[in-house]
Amino acid sequence: MTTVYFIRHAEPNYDNHDDMSRELSSKGMKDRKLVTYFLLDKHIDVVLSSPYKRAIDTVAEFAKLANLEIETIADFRERRVDSEWIADFNAFCRKQWENFNYKLSDGENLIEVQSRNIRALNRVLQTFKGKNVVIGSHGTALSTIINYYDETFGYSEFKKIKNLMPWVVKFSFEENVCIKIQQYNLFTL
Repeated sequence: MTTVYFIRHAEPNYDNHDDMSRELSSKGMKDRKLVTYFLLDKHIDVVLSSPYKRAIDTVAEFAKLANLEIETIADFRERRVDSEWIADFNAFCRKQWENFNYKLSDGENLIEVQSRNIRALNRVLQTFKGKNVVIGSHGTALSTIINYYDETFGYSEFKKIKNLMPWVVKFSFEENVCIKIQQYNLFTL
């Protein structure tokens, strides 16, 4: 069995509008300890992450304690929304979840995000077969992965986790077949 723990990043600094360099807020830096405590007894073999700073920083404390290097994988990055900051992000998200082909002129649609993330996950499953893997991730990217294996995960489920940071989703695989998905709200454990 291969176990993959996707870790949605802790709270970012929303004043930084650059996706790649957006760091964690001071609350996010404190809350990432919840991730560290959660993972300590999970016998993790590998730590991977989106290349975005907030995702790396969320798993960095755990990786250091576990004496594991973090390997970044570009395809696990969050969706590109547009080259401009979106004022009504909720309306944009709803449109994307209602129509997986919807995108702004300089952005990605959810089909593209899902396909990119699933391709990367399939490579991880081949490379780290039988291992326990951590992947630093993002809310929308992770939600599209859940949706790939469970089509009932849609906009209403996304809305429930929209402000849940950090958030953990554990996927259990036999070969490349997902046999179980478990969600963890670290604030209630």
